[in-house]
Amino acid sequence: MRLLLVEDEEDLAEAVRIGLRRAGYAVDHATTVATAYERLTVNAYDLLLLDLMLPDGDGFALCNAIRDGSMPVVGGSELRVVMLTARGGLPDRVRGLDDGADDYLVKPFALDELLARVRAVLRRETRGSTAILTHGSLRLDSARHEIWHEDRKVSLSPKEFAVLEYLMTRPGHVVSTEDLLEHVWDENIDPFTQTVRVTVGTLRRKLGGEPSVIETVVGKGYRLKEV
Repeated sequence: MRLLLVEDEEDLAEAVRIGLRRAGYAVDHATTVATAYERLTVNAYDLLLLDLMLPDGDGFALCNAIRDGSMPVVGGSELRVVMLTARGGLPDRVRGLDDGADDYLVKPFALDELLARVRAVLRRETRGSTAILTHGSLRLDSARHEIWHEDRKVSLSPKEFAVLEYLMTRPGHVVSTEDLLEHVWDENIDPFTQTVRVTVGTLRRKLGGEPSVIETVVGKGYRLKEV
């Protein structure tokens, strides 16, 4: 999943980026409302992590503008938003949720809690009630970062895990290379790279079995084999 972190406190932003990337997320970073909006109009993000007090405006206004459509972004008003802020008073929390935030986390916060809230908000997109995704003999635990295939635990790299998780949240759908680059890798990826093909190849080998649980749809992309 690809996230946009909007935070102008560099030390905090760096710590959050490192934690999220270690958990397998692709993370872009912006420090102002203007930069955030520019990136939101170009890239398809699964989740926006939004500070409220920014140098050129506040996150309340940005969230509200996304929700009411006055600030069109890729993904539209369905973009998931988690506010991260030192403003922990009840009026601020109520305003944030009323302005369209899916969740509101007060600083300082523990990374584990942030990761749990990110997982919970992203699950709403697929109407999942737990951190467990299943598809045939595949079982993915996003909280523990574990994969089981045919009762065998499989060790995956963060990117391999992220690719499989993205496919498992879209069962039956053909996912293009462009979609995977957009949602699993960050803005620094070379759009002409072969990294998606290589990652899918190693993922197939680790999952094992013939035919592979991941099908190639020629000229279109990849999908999980129907069960």
